[in-house]
Amino acid sequence: MKSGGASRQPLIAGNWKMYKTAGEGAEFIRALASSLGRLADRQVIVAPAFVGLAHAVEAAKGSGIGVAAQDVFWEKEGPYTGEVSAAMLADLGVKAVIIGHSERRRLFGETDTGVKNKVRATLDCGLLPIVCVGETEGEREEGRTEEVLARQIHTGLAAVRPEEAAQVVIAYEPVWAIGTGKTATPETAEEAMAFVRGQVAARLGESAARTVRILYGGSVRPDNVDMLMDQPDIDGALVGGASLALESFVRIVRFQRRRGSDG
Repeated sequence: MKSGGASRQPLIAGNWKMYKTAGEGAEFIRALASSLGRLADRQVIVAPAFVGLAHAVEAAKGSGIGVAAQDVFWEKEGPYTGEVSAAMLADLGVKAVIIGHSERRRLFGETDTGVKNKVRATLDCGLLPIVCVGETEGEREEGRTEEVLARQIHTGLAAVRPEEAAQVVIAYEPVWAIGTGKTATPETAEEAMAFVRGQVAARLGESAARTVRILYGGSVRPDNVDMLMDQPDIDGALVGGASLALESFVRIVRFQRRRGSDG
């Protein structure tokens, strides 16, 4: 299923991972806001480490820049040492949560069922879940890309209602491209993301699939963002390393499209 994205507001999200202190993150956000001004036609989100969230929310006030957390726990409260609930994040002023990133899956045992539970908890607190899916290099070489994506989508979105599709973002990140400098060609990325949209249609219906935003992630850079964003099923980008430097992230946010009228 392919779907032109003229009606879906593009989203550029910067995942800072375990970089930047709270003070450095706040300073970056103020500089980013000054460089970008107000952008009416696209959404910008940054995701600092947990310790930087409060500073980031304060620095982003009035700028139009949203702040996301890099993870969340699905329970509302309880004896879960080291965990943070969606309600706590919402109370802090956080707007979104990255869920199921490949690093969380690979290094910390994140499961598709865990993703499902986190998505539901995030939606229940009025936050935007950014749900990450993607195949490893081995899975791609074995011809299992579609199998992996279908499983991750169907389980990860199992607790989402069709009418909530506009409140969910999916980030397709081929694991072999994350932090490696390798990037899927725009055509390869589009093929996989069209498949993802088709799986959303199978799970939630075609109307939901036309509404949900799908981001590309995996070595997104200033020199490839325009070509990626020109694809009909790519509604934005989840940016890693290039979101840590002001000049490169500003250029990515200011991507240019040939298609449509929203870029």
